[in-house]
Amino acid sequence: MRILVTGGSGLVGTALSNSVTNHEIVCVSSSDYNLIEKPAVEKMLRETSPDAVIHLAARVGGVQANIDSPADFYYENMMINTNVLHSSYNYNIKKVISMLSTCIFPNDITYPIKESDVHKGEPHETNFAYSYAKRMLDIQSRAYRKQHGCNFVTVVPNNLYGENDNFHSKDSHVIPAMIRKFHEAKLSEKSEVILWGDGSPMREFTYSKDIADQLLFITENYDEPDPVNLGNSEEISIKSLAEVISSELKYEGKIIWDTTMPAGQHRKPSCKKRVRSLGWKDEEFTSIELGIKKTCEWFDKNYPNVRGV
Repeated sequence: MRILVTGGSGLVGTALSNSVTNHEIVCVSSSDYNLIEKPAVEKMLRETSPDAVIHLAARVGGVQANIDSPADFYYENMMINTNVLHSSYNYNIKKVISMLSTCIFPNDITYPIKESDVHKGEPHETNFAYSYAKRMLDIQSRAYRKQHGCNFVTVVPNNLYGENDNFHSKDSHVIPAMIRKFHEAKLSEKSEVILWGDGSPMREFTYSKDIADQLLFITENYDEPDPVNLGNSEEISIKSLAEVISSELKYEGKIIWDTTMPAGQHRKPSCKKRVRSLGWKDEEFTSIELGIKKTCEWFDKNYPNVRGV
């Protein structure tokens, strides 16, 4: 199968390009096609002629970026998703697997989060615009399936990290943000690193190679309208995560928690029964310690020539 991957230069896209698979993986990025523009999306599909699309492309960022630019996050993601799905329908693409995010789920919810909970309440206020745009990707996939019979599938990964992540000082997620902070604090011999919140929130983190393997698994094994939760089910506190990263990078200064800044939802564990019922085995996941080790080694080797720096 010839699989086109949008967002191919990003964290998961590069992991997919390096995956061992019988499929032909074709990765494209925003430097190849501006997916906000419909003609560019149509050109992409004409030139790559895929059998299937794994749709990863998105405008993404951390807590502060989402707070500062909600309109940009909503508009750009709505345009990207609308264009990719509608053009895939027009070009008779056999299957599209679109990546959502756990932030789409309601802020007030019973854990573990089930796929059926997506539209049962409002998302967290810190990233509401991005969350609603991602929810509409699920709605559009269902609508095109119902009206046109399109095999459009959605998946919901938890927090992802790994090599080739975005390490921007404002627009990165928690693991790459911490890796950069601790690395640069060590280089400049700073005596302390300040992190947001109190470190108590718990999160599930999945190494990029593992989510790439799961996406290929879904491509081969799932053709239903309901979303599928993906990723590692083990939780770790943000405080413990900071300690793992600072230890791996051999930073010996103090970690200061700024409790005047937002920390996000306390927990967001998701139910993985659906993907397990398809035959996925959880023991295939990389441990957080090993994944952080590999990511830090890659960052140290490639700094400052990494995305976002």
